[in-house]
Amino acid sequence: MSPLNSLFKNARLALTDAQTALDNFAESAVDLTVPTVRLGVTGLARSGKTVFISALVHNLIAGGRLPLLDAAGTGRLARAYLQPQPDDDVPRFNYEQHVETLTKERLWPDSTHQISQLRLTIEYESATFLSRQLGGGKLHLDIVDYPGEWLLDLVLLRQDFRQFSKEALKRAKARPDLSAEFLSTLARHQDKLHEEFSEDVARDLANTFTTYLSRCRDDENALSMLPPGRFLMPGDMKGTPALTFAPLDLGSTQVKPKAGTLLAIMERRYEAYRKHVVRPFFKNHFAKLDRQIVLVDALTAINAGPAALDDLSQALTEIMGAFRPGKSSWLSSILSRKINRILFAATKADHLRREDHEHLEKLLQQLVQQAINRAEFSGASVETLALASVRSTRQATVHHDGVETPALLGTPMPAETIGDIQFDGEEEAAIFPGDLPEDLSDLFAEEQDRTEAEDQTALKYVRFRPPKLERTAEGLTLSLPHIRLDRAMEFLLGDKLA
Repeated sequence: MSPLNSLFKNARLALTDAQTALDNFAESAVDLTVPTVRLGVTGLARSGKTVFISALVHNLIAGGRLPLLDAAGTGRLARAYLQPQPDDDVPRFNYEQHVETLTKERLWPDSTHQISQLRLTIEYESATFLSRQLGGGKLHLDIVDYPGEWLLDLVLLRQDFRQFSKEALKRAKARPDLSAEFLSTLARHQDKLHEEFSEDVARDLANTFTTYLSRCRDDENALSMLPPGRFLMPGDMKGTPALTFAPLDLGSTQVKPKAGTLLAIMERRYEAYRKHVVRPFFKNHFAKLDRQIVLVDALTAINAGPAALDDLSQALTEIMGAFRPGKSSWLSSILSRKINRILFAATKADHLRREDHEHLEKLLQQLVQQAINRAEFSGASVETLALASVRSTRQATVHHDGVETPALLGTPMPAETIGDIQFDGEEEAAIFPGDLPEDLSDLFAEEQDRTEAEDQTALKYVRFRPPKLERTAEGLTLSLPHIRLDRAMEFLLGDKLA
């Protein structure tokens, strides 16, 4: 290549680089002028976080039926589209794959196991005359998805290792049916606490403790208070010392452990977990949120019994403590923004008859009321709602021997059972799920306190497959159906789209 050609080539490259830099700068400048709302989406296991985000984005992009979202119901919603997310060091929420799983495979997508993010840009027409004259409105919606179990780790930042051990063992001893293996392992190593540290012993304790936590989360138990949260969702930290510890039976002794002993190393690893796992999450992610929705799977807790409901109420109280820490709390020094709207949503409303939706919402209000009363909410709005992000059933009436029985029509998931019937995942079925009692205190009554009639009408629901998407007369596929997803959107975003 001649020197002259080389000179021209370098000049073209320089111009290209300069143009790219200018384009990036212009794009950044535009972003700075566009309001941004960071919406946190969390919930405990089985609550439907992935489905909620996928359905919300899909309905906005596809122009779904959202009459209770004012901007959509009044025709002011112009369009919505995905853009690159703002934080390059956070995994992207795999929206496309999740929607394909829901719509084409008719399966529920995998649960949340790590933090992820998605940016949706919404263009709309303002509701006010003056703003409309100034041009169309635009809003960046940054959705931050994270496991609720991580939020429950907040309690660990208020506890030293001794306090953590005391609370964890109290919960474990209350459920010996789930914790027997761990408690047995703990007793076997009790005389080694002040001996030289052994990695094998630490791993044995951590593994059996993790197994116990996993059993607590199973559907038939549905317990929620399971810190440390990363034990069940370790990600790339699996096997690290920060996740290889367990609560110990320390009794009433206050002696400082000798360096190098099992107790000293376990205590050090607990502190490492708080420092390197819990604090960074609150500082780097949670502290930047503006709005928050907490999804709650109350139905699974109902099926599991009163202990699961009490445990869920305690977990929601701990979660609420993260949103309004109070002026003197350590968390107030970390939070750079204040979450000013919080929505607690009971999911899977489509698993109940329409008449029971109000009862489900009242149950959720009862579960979170203690949390609301204990928290300081100066200026924050809190609401509760029963919804189904994706509606998988239809209301129906079954006629049999001259008797009309209300039921739900849907396709049960493969291997779901009712009595002696096992479903194949292909055929629709009409199912009566049972009624929620008008007196919700019945749900908190121990089994021996229930009447025979109450047992016969107890709520027993099966999991349904996502629905087949309907088509218009022109052959266009409609968006994912839902129950009150638009009402949730209006509470979380309506004021920003006004």
